[in-house]
Amino acid sequence: MSIDATSFRRIMGSFATGIGVVTTDNDGRLHGLTANSITSVSLEPMLLLVCVDKAAHGHAELMRCRSFGVSILAADQKDVSSLFAKTGEPELGTLRGVPFRTGRSGCPLVEGAIAHVECAPHAVVDAGDHTIFVGRVLHASIERDDTGPLLYFRGGYREIGDL
Repeated sequence: MSIDATSFRRIMGSFATGIGVVTTDNDGRLHGLTANSITSVSLEPMLLLVCVDKAAHGHAELMRCRSFGVSILAADQKDVSSLFAKTGEPELGTLRGVPFRTGRSGCPLVEGAIAHVECAPHAVVDAGDHTIFVGRVLHASIERDDTGPLLYFRGGYREIGDL
């Protein structure tokens, strides 16, 4: 059975995912992008992956970063997700006006997220129109336990009803 790209996208949209903002700081030029293709890969060593469209500004930033952050968004951060889902150039010293703190590895981390993970680049894998960036976890923390995650399912934001 063959399948077209539109049908495949619709089918895969039936797989609920969490949403994160992947951030970099390259010589003071800060950048963030919304991603829902974030997955733990290994516990020993601790690795995670994020898939990024090759046409995104964030692709070039990840290709040259020394570290990157993943801020796992909370249910009340739909606006943050929507902001970073839009393409945008890196900015000097600001993360599109979104409050952030600098992590121990030097990457920006979005304030209000439920968790943060800081990574060093570990591997880059070509994957069609995307690249898989594998990061070695340097630091990680849970920041909030008062809310659930922001989820994406069938083209829209969702929340977990009960924690």
